[in-house]
This record gives sequence, structure tokens and C-alpha cells, in this order.
Amino acid sequence: MTDSNNIHDAIVSADETFMATFNRGDAAGLAALYTENGQFLPPNSDFVKGRQAIQATFQAIMDSGVKAIRLEALEVEGYGDTASEVGTYALENESGEVMDRGKFLVIWKQESGQWKLHRDMINSSMQASE
Repeated sequence: MTDSNNIHDAIVSADETFMATFNRGDAAGLAALYTENGQFLPPNSDFVKGRQAIQATFQAIMDSGVKAIRLEALEVEGYGDTASEVGTYALENESGEVMDRGKFLVIWKQESGQWKLHRDMINSSMQASE
């Protein structure tokens, strides 16, 4: 198996951990998946910097009725101890209805042998409400 296959598999595995953590409503667990100085860049918002702010943002997302996330990695490229991932996401309510869908770009960093989200940008593909 090549390094690129190993990195792809590791990032897909990290995505699975992210989904499982989100889907059980664990905002603190999600924040722990980011680097210490990680940043989340959601739409219609300023930078969300650091684990505490990331935790609060994900808690607010969950409190708004989002109960599940689905991620699909479309492209993963490794660069030593960093990697980039492009993919799609869907956010669902408790009935499984899609509340939002879009695309994402994540810059991953390897810390202490684990891949962690360092920069995480999402962009909705749904039309804005008028």
C-alpha cells in the first residue's frame, strides 16, 4: 500500500470518528478532534478559533436541531504531516431530513500520531432562504 493510500484511509477513518462523535451529540469530543489552534470556517460567520470556540459552535449547531452529519471524502492528498481533503456533507434533523448539504475543505495535521482537523471550511450548496 502506498503512502497516499495510507493517508486516504487514515483520513476516511478520521471522518468516521467525526461522524460518530457528532451523531452522539458530543460537542466536546468534536472539539478534541481539532488541533489546539484549529479553526472552523462555517458560512455566514467569522473565524471560529480554538477548541473552546469550536465546541460552543458545534453545540449551537446541535441545539438548532441538527442531529446527524454525513461526510464523503472525494479527494485526499498528503504532504508529510499535513493532508488536504475535499468532500461533501449533509446535516440531518432527528427525522433524517436534510437540513443542509454542501462541500468542505479540511487541512489536516498529524499530532502525536493522530490526524486532527487544523482548518475546516464548509460551504452550503443549498439556496439561501429569502
